[in-house]
Amino acid sequence: MKNLLLILLFILPLCANAQSDELTIVKRVANHVCDMSNHDLIVNTDGSCTIPCYYQEWRYVNGVLGQAMIDLSQATKDEKYQEMVKANFDFFFDKTNFQYLKNQYDKGVRDYGYHRFFSMSSLDDCGAMGAALAKLNAIYPKAEYVDYLKKIEDYILSGQGRLEKGPFSRDEGVNETVWLDDLYMSLSFLTQYGSLYNKLVCLKLAADQALAFTNYLCDTRNGLFYHCYYVHENRPGVAHWGRANGWCLYALALLLDVLPSEDPQYSSVLDIYKNAVADVCRYQDASGMWHQLLDKSDSYAETSCTAMFAYSIAKGINKGWIDSGYGTVVNIAWKALTEQVTPQGELLGVCIGTGTSRDLSFYYNRPTPLNDAHGLGAFIQCGIEVSKMKKD
Repeated sequence: MKNLLLILLFILPLCANAQSDELTIVKRVANHVCDMSNHDLIVNTDGSCTIPCYYQEWRYVNGVLGQAMIDLSQATKDEKYQEMVKANFDFFFDKTNFQYLKNQYDKGVRDYGYHRFFSMSSLDDCGAMGAALAKLNAIYPKAEYVDYLKKIEDYILSGQGRLEKGPFSRDEGVNETVWLDDLYMSLSFLTQYGSLYNKLVCLKLAADQALAFTNYLCDTRNGLFYHCYYVHENRPGVAHWGRANGWCLYALALLLDVLPSEDPQYSSVLDIYKNAVADVCRYQDASGMWHQLLDKSDSYAETSCTAMFAYSIAKGINKGWIDSGYGTVVNIAWKALTEQVTPQGELLGVCIGTGTSRDLSFYYNRPTPLNDAHGLGAFIQCGIEVSKMKKD
């Protein structure tokens, strides 16, 4: 009996610490999101509506977060994270909520909390949210989900603007532009939906877009990517913005994860990914972070792009796409990232949503409010991938 007690005393602490330190920190961030979330709809006497919880709103950042929360449930075997995602989507598909919100939309109200659910006129409206919905439908199949996913597929394949035989573009009046962000906004959906539902046309388009965006936006002098390209001026923008480059590497990792190795474009996509990893690593700060402007060390260290780079590189190590020697890059990045998490599970140092600009000062001076949602999904997915890397 005494020996049995000694064995139990030894085993129980191990069981309690079975999840990695990485997942413990990630759960702190995810739990804060859960604690701050609700699925309420405030309907006023005049019929106007308000969604009081930011995490409930239909925004691309919540699509990134939704994908991450589903991944976290799979990593921790705790369904509460994916159940939160399900509740978020079911809010919009609830017949009563839908009718209230649609009535307001039809009256011309363009509330940022929900209008994109109805408009579907840009990749921001549907790409990342559609990716999360595709992953959710694989767990909790619903006809309403499938119907909406088909609408997204039709829009991206046939409705989204693009240059002739080139990348997706944004028609901004006389100034049509290509945004590097849109590589992720499109590929997040095309890769998840294409792989889960055997839509080969989506995977082919994703590979084509990876090559097209690289052709337009990669700066051959340093391997970094410009934030945008001005089509009518036939020239790139001014900034090698950190998060835009993060979206790019993030998207390439998602694509390589599902693109068959025998695909004619696979080797080209892999080369782009390898080159991007090698080139971005040259700009990692001694602290482990990357900067708001990657090639401007006097710009601030930025959390979301650091998480995206670390995730994408760790993914490449885990999948065997790149040498394991890059693990040191990931490790110092992760250590730096953990120092950006408050005891309450909030993130520091995340740049707010950022459009394109012709002057670098715009990027230098972007605010970093506490726990900005643009970093949450990337941080959670980064921690999960780093945990896998360290196990291996």
